[in-house]
Amino acid sequence: MVGPDTNIEDTTSLTRGARALVRVTRKLEHALSELTLPQYRLLVMVASGDQRASKLAGRLALSKPTVTAVVEGLVERGFLARSVVSGDRRAVQLSLTDAGRAALASTDAAMEACLTGVLARCGDPALAEAGLLQLAGALDRIVAEQMADGGK
Repeated sequence: MVGPDTNIEDTTSLTRGARALVRVTRKLEHALSELTLPQYRLLVMVASGDQRASKLAGRLALSKPTVTAVVEGLVERGFLARSVVSGDRRAVQLSLTDAGRAALASTDAAMEACLTGVLARCGDPALAEAGLLQLAGALDRIVAEQMADGGK
């Protein structure tokens, strides 16, 4: 258990890195104005080609009811459109509307501005940005492996 006498400098570099990621995530959440973080993540996935609602739950690591609620909110706001998949009445395909593309673009710009401000305070901003890109690639590989294993 960590108490008030625990020295933060006694933590490992990975623990400090994890804590920094949590803090950056919080800063990014505060940069959002039009969308919540789950809404943003869902729009990003739909924009990148994941259009089946059933597949999004696994990729987003959210329960199906949560994804349904997020999708419903985005449809009501006019950011997503739903359509039936031909040959499968139960499947729902999602697509971004023009308003959804605009919301995604403005949110991407806000995220980029927030990260630019953080990176500008790094000793080597280019190195920090390269590290973020490496993390993105690693996370993409993890998701691909999980999807190959049936979404586990």
